[in-house]
Amino acid sequence: MTDRTIFADTLSRISRPLALTRLGLLAERLARAFWPLWSVVILAAGMLMLGLHDMVAVEVVWAVGAIFAVLALVFAGYGLWSFRWPRREEALARLDASLKGRPLQALRDAQAIGSGDFGSESLWRMHQSRMADRASVAKAVDPDLRVSSRDVFGLRFIALTVLMIAMIFGSFWRVGTVAGMAPGGGAALAAGPTWEGWIEPPVYTGLPVLYLADLDDGFAVPEGSKATIRLYGEVGALSVEQTVGPAVEDPSAPSQVIPLEREGELAVAGPGGESWQVSLTSDTVPFVEVTGPSEASVRGEFKLPFAAGDDYGVEMGEAEIALDLPAVDRRHGLASAPEPRDPIRLQMPLPIAGDRTAFDQELIENLSEHPWANLPVTVTLRATDAAEQTGASEPYETRLAARRFFDPLAAALVEQRRDLLWNRDNARRIVRVMKAISWQPEGLFRSQTAYLRMRVLMRRMDAITQYARLTDDQVDSLAQALWDLALLIEDGDLEDARERLQRAQERLSEAMKNGASDEEIARLMQELRDATQDYMRQLSREAAEEGEQMGEELSAEQMENAMRLSQDDLQAMMDRIQELMEQGRMAEAQQALEELQQMMENMRVTQGQGGQQQSPGQQAMEGLSETLRDQQGLSDEAFRDLQEQFNPDANRGESQQNQGRSGNQGRGQQHGQNQPGQGQGQQPGRQPGPQSGGNQQPGQGQGQGDLEQGLADRQQALRNELNRQRGNLPGLGGEAGEQARRSLERAEEAMRGAEEALRGDDLAGAIDRQSVAMEALRDGIRNMGEAMAEERRQAQGQQGQANGNTGGERNDPLGRSAGTNGDMGSQRDMLQDRDVYRRALELEEELRRRSGDSDRPEIEREYLKRLLERF
Repeated sequence: MTDRTIFADTLSRISRPLALTRLGLLAERLARAFWPLWSVVILAAGMLMLGLHDMVAVEVVWAVGAIFAVLALVFAGYGLWSFRWPRREEALARLDASLKGRPLQALRDAQAIGSGDFGSESLWRMHQSRMADRASVAKAVDPDLRVSSRDVFGLRFIALTVLMIAMIFGSFWRVGTVAGMAPGGGAALAAGPTWEGWIEPPVYTGLPVLYLADLDDGFAVPEGSKATIRLYGEVGALSVEQTVGPAVEDPSAPSQVIPLEREGELAVAGPGGESWQVSLTSDTVPFVEVTGPSEASVRGEFKLPFAAGDDYGVEMGEAEIALDLPAVDRRHGLASAPEPRDPIRLQMPLPIAGDRTAFDQELIENLSEHPWANLPVTVTLRATDAAEQTGASEPYETRLAARRFFDPLAAALVEQRRDLLWNRDNARRIVRVMKAISWQPEGLFRSQTAYLRMRVLMRRMDAITQYARLTDDQVDSLAQALWDLALLIEDGDLEDARERLQRAQERLSEAMKNGASDEEIARLMQELRDATQDYMRQLSREAAEEGEQMGEELSAEQMENAMRLSQDDLQAMMDRIQELMEQGRMAEAQQALEELQQMMENMRVTQGQGGQQQSPGQQAMEGLSETLRDQQGLSDEAFRDLQEQFNPDANRGESQQNQGRSGNQGRGQQHGQNQPGQGQGQQPGRQPGPQSGGNQQPGQGQGQGDLEQGLADRQQALRNELNRQRGNLPGLGGEAGEQARRSLERAEEAMRGAEEALRGDDLAGAIDRQSVAMEALRDGIRNMGEAMAEERRQAQGQQGQANGNTGGERNDPLGRSAGTNGDMGSQRDMLQDRDVYRRALELEEELRRRSGDSDRPEIEREYLKRLLERF
């Protein structure tokens, strides 16, 4: 078989791929030559479908049409000039280029040397046969229709976007209406009369435009809609008949806009006309109602939950608070007629994003300084929609919840301020009350500053009211001064109270050292008692605010019961100090005073009633907190062992108290061997956990059993303890309870991974898995707390708030709370303090500084970098 025969036979076998490749070349050249033309055509079609020609004058339509026609001719000429019909050889070359070794070109070659030689000719025929086999499997080459190299600005996409918008919001019916704009309307007349129309609902409904040609005999639209109908062709051939809106002067006018004011019939009379029965759907009035009782926070924020909604969404809302005068107890300063005041008007909070057709919100506003604070009021909520329809709730009777003052003197001053704002004629009565209060101030004022400010304020009011009636500015100034004075007396200053307590302790200690008289010691002892009571009172105030930030509701009786244990212990200790001093045992009294000082430094006010048994949920959280601390200690020890593998002297001298780098109670083993005094750092009053080595004696190092067993065995024991705790979890419902269970399962899996890594001597991997376990434990404890809080709120909603229904928390002998995570004191400093973000930034900065310290071991810096990733 000759070379030409082989090539011809191969071409016959690949005729289909070759034809398809040639068609692809044709498509490529058409796209690259005529893309400006079809872009102009698509853009013009999209604009016509959108009906843009109906919104402008006829002259503008024809001017733009002329421009498009010129552009179409220019681009068509450019396309014809640049277009080249693809030849068969070009398709063959492209197909050959897609094959390995270009076999088609090889088949067209002739043997250059060796003709007549049998061996050479045999080799050449074998080569030709191989190239023929390779060419026979050829496939059509896909065309490259991209024209981005020519359309660098993406103009074709603009045209396609307009067309897509027209296909969604436009109509093909509108394209034909442009013919009616010809001079004289000859085309329309020739085609006969025609029409088009559409219904536009109000914009605020968000409903689409309805085209009459697409509708059946009847339809319903919202109130406020309008119909637009346009008639084309001979004037008078078509007319509009309707009973849905006001009558028009000329029913055959080319363009008519009809407001749909009532239900009725809408019809186009004439050749090709149609009729529709129109019904209107009314826009409902928004609804709003109060959904729960009003309440006030410790800081005096008035909270009122409400629900509102509308069929198309609420646009705005307002709360009007008016004084309920018949319900006011008209005694004392309220006996006189009140001065007229406008109702309080507050903007109702609305969802910033999302659906406003139905929502629940809380109206929150601090009205503690308003004259109606803690007085009966009526609250009326109003919601307005986009159609300016307003719905109002039933007047809700309540007391205008505001800040409460527990100090009797502060409460008295706030009451006088209320009387002054009620009616300024009460000023003389207020002066008399203030004179009576300050007549014998001993034991009433905790600071001379408050006493002097009250006397100055009293004399100022007395001087003004003796000769004239107070003006508006004077009333506002005096009311503000009374409010500031009441806050000073009520809140005081915790730092000042702490300083006074420290100063009283130092003076008593100095008097005992210098052998002061019994009278002097008794006076200093009383000063210490007074400073201690003041300090405890400020701590109580701080605990109340902390309790609210943590979502707890503490009554005054609960707070009093919470303080009883710690105050009784402090009183007994001070009585003991005084007894020792009276007996002349000054050294013992000095030691007891130092213990008292240490106790006050660690003092935290217990939230909730003391002395009660823990609930199962609280016991579970205590156990999980202990497991978390044990896991932290084990992770710290693994990290130190990892350091010592690379740098044996890295932690020398850091084994005192054996505290982990995280700052928690360390559980890691000592770096030295059984050095005395190197034990486990444990705070007073905390019970050891199940795996924390709780059998050790005070001052003793970590138990020998923990030193002998490996880290992996201790990790396994800790995982077993977690599984036991998971099995004893109380039944917590809701999403938070389910999340708590999932978090604990995740912690157990991470502990298993850490155990396997420890058995494989992979300390770095074990530390990573332990970090995951600790994070999961923290999530589980937090979710358990949320689930328990939700159960308490539900119980209170069903039964009312009862004393002791939440269960007491275990307190140490000093009245300190074990907290939700088992640490002494609350977690407010870590979770809820206003400086938490600043503290987090400081910690992140310190980690970055240490991770960049080249003097530190590489393994430690890698560990710090992994910690930074969690920020």
